[in-house]
Amino acid sequence: MSSHNERTVSQRNAAKAVSPSLSENEQTLRSIFENCSDVVFRRMTIQGNIFLLLVYVDGMIDKDLVQNTILKPLLYEGIPQGLGTLGSLAQMLDMELIAALQTQRITKFEEAADLILKGNVAFLADGDPFVLLADVSQYETRSIEEPSTEAALRGTRESFTELLRTNTTLLRRIIVTPDLKMESFQIGKLTKTEVVLAYIDGLSTPALVNEVRTRIGAIDIQSVLESGYIEEYIEDTSYSPFPQMQSTERADVVSAGLLEGRVAVFVNGSPIVLVVPMTFWDGLQAPDDYYERFLYVTMNRWIRYLFALFSILFPSIYIALTTYHPEMMPPKLMLSITGLREQSPFPTVIEVFLMEFMFEGLREAGIRLPQQIGPLVSIVGALVIGQAAVQAGIISAPIVIVVSAAGISSFVIPRYRFGYPLRMLRFPLLVLSGLFGLFGVALGLIMILSHLIHLSPLGTPYLEPIAPTSKSKLQNVFLRRPRKRTS
Repeated sequence: MSSHNERTVSQRNAAKAVSPSLSENEQTLRSIFENCSDVVFRRMTIQGNIFLLLVYVDGMIDKDLVQNTILKPLLYEGIPQGLGTLGSLAQMLDMELIAALQTQRITKFEEAADLILKGNVAFLADGDPFVLLADVSQYETRSIEEPSTEAALRGTRESFTELLRTNTTLLRRIIVTPDLKMESFQIGKLTKTEVVLAYIDGLSTPALVNEVRTRIGAIDIQSVLESGYIEEYIEDTSYSPFPQMQSTERADVVSAGLLEGRVAVFVNGSPIVLVVPMTFWDGLQAPDDYYERFLYVTMNRWIRYLFALFSILFPSIYIALTTYHPEMMPPKLMLSITGLREQSPFPTVIEVFLMEFMFEGLREAGIRLPQQIGPLVSIVGALVIGQAAVQAGIISAPIVIVVSAAGISSFVIPRYRFGYPLRMLRFPLLVLSGLFGLFGVALGLIMILSHLIHLSPLGTPYLEPIAPTSKSKLQNVFLRRPRKRTS
């Protein structure tokens, strides 16, 4: 009850307006930042009769800038002469001493407190009914590194970081036009996270921009810690296994999306940027598809499509053929599989399920373990467990081959998140094939295709340009046409 009352008092003080009394303003700010040991209050006396209060968060400001350009001149030289009509100390600081590009005059403590917590220094002078805030933020951030989840043989090696302005700067360096618009939102009652909506005016349709803008503005949430929070709020449905917006840490991928008329969503504190809307074919395209020669890219795209289909269908088709339709397989192959399965105590579908769960567990272990031992555990674990299971007679050797081939095939998909739905849908297809054979596989495919046809994130058909068909865009799905050269 006491903590609730304290929050109520703090919120009531934050709603107050700044008064001309420095002592009263200091008392209000101290009550707002009560028990905040990192918030520093520095009171200064200039020439014996002028009082100034500085409030800032330790570790979030450039102390050298504040000391050298503001504090030392005031303490050692006093107030500059010849100010003319400048009768306000805060006004004099704003126009004469503060070497910061962004300064604001705030009359409400709530706004001042938010800016202080974002790395601004607050200056309060006795007699001034406002707070002068200077943006002198400086804190430790991660430097720009090579993308870790979207490897490419050719293209930029710069990835986004957790700092919002660093990310928007990377985008500005690529798209050098004032038509690149960036609208800012503040989401989260507690975190007050800055979210930026980026689009190119004239390329993105107003309907798409307005829809995304409306959905972001309607978000009512306590906190935003990552761009995934925003993704769940603005996507059309949360029950589809397929991602409805592209997430990337590459600036060139975001730039390409904007140049195609899409919009991007940046979230402060997250190196992952959302690009909307997304289609099914975007998940099967690599970042360097448009940097390499078109013949190589076309061949690689067909390989990806075939392996993606292979990864989701191969285990279920194996179960259907060996259990219900052995006449469809070559006799020698069927006899070989039957001979290897004689000592196995489980039906084929159970064997595949066991190995699939084990493979997914090893894959997850490889991700969560430290980077030095993660790949070793996943690879060695799969080999050791698979070989031991076969020798013990628990699993037949063909099952290990089938599951391993299907799992490795999913690694061909260039966007890791797009591999999730293919891995998830593999399990219901296994059940359908174990119950109904090839008829169950066909039924599962029909259900998946029906879902994909009805899926339209932000009004864009997910299977476009195949369903509905667009002849102008269709070639870019299966081919990567060469760029035309003008004479």
